[in-house]
Amino acid sequence: NRDMSPGSQLTRASILRHALGASVSRSLFFVLLGVALLVAGATLLVEGAVNIATTLGVSSLVVGLTVVAVGTSLPELATSIIAVRRGERDLAVGNVVGSNIFNIGVVLGLTALISLEGIPVSGAAVAFDIPVMLAAAVALLPIAFTGFAVARWEGGLFVVLYAAYTGYLVLAATAHDALEGFTVAMAWFVLPLIALTLISFTAYEIGLRKGRRDLDQTTTST
Repeated sequence: NRDMSPGSQLTRASILRHALGASVSRSLFFVLLGVALLVAGATLLVEGAVNIATTLGVSSLVVGLTVVAVGTSLPELATSIIAVRRGERDLAVGNVVGSNIFNIGVVLGLTALISLEGIPVSGAAVAFDIPVMLAAAVALLPIAFTGFAVARWEGGLFVVLYAAYTGYLVLAATAHDALEGFTVAMAWFVLPLIALTLISFTAYEIGLRKGRRDLDQTTTST
């Protein structure tokens, strides 16, 4: 028989409160430990990135766009992959979109507030990298619009685009002989083909939804 006396219930409540307090304390400890390790890792990452830029003779902008960007995004990549494998697909999308908004709004904003002279923006970034960032965000809109899902081939398309962008940065930083041919192929073949594909699928999705809407109206009227 189970003991349901008031004293027994009080003891069980005390045990639950103690276990809950211990769990919160342990979680808080791990959060603080993770933040400390993150700060230490960020320091090592910046120092390593500066050393790479100095050794290879490239600008810190190129290293920031490649090594630092990938290094700081790996935790987000791991989080999104785990979320998708567990069926939490909305979490993966929210992680990516929210991270980009946070980076522009808070990370860039706070660093500009802390810096006494502000943050200078390279002319190369204004002329090429920022437009590419905006183009990637715009390209996500029709892809998300078609079926309200990012298909596997669309995900592969984004990976190929990032690989092409990284390849361009490396070729430009090293002044490689293949840079001119690579630029011509991207500007006159790859990018127009991708734009045409996105426009075609968007038009198809709009037509499909219009057909469904007309069918629903016809069914309702009859």
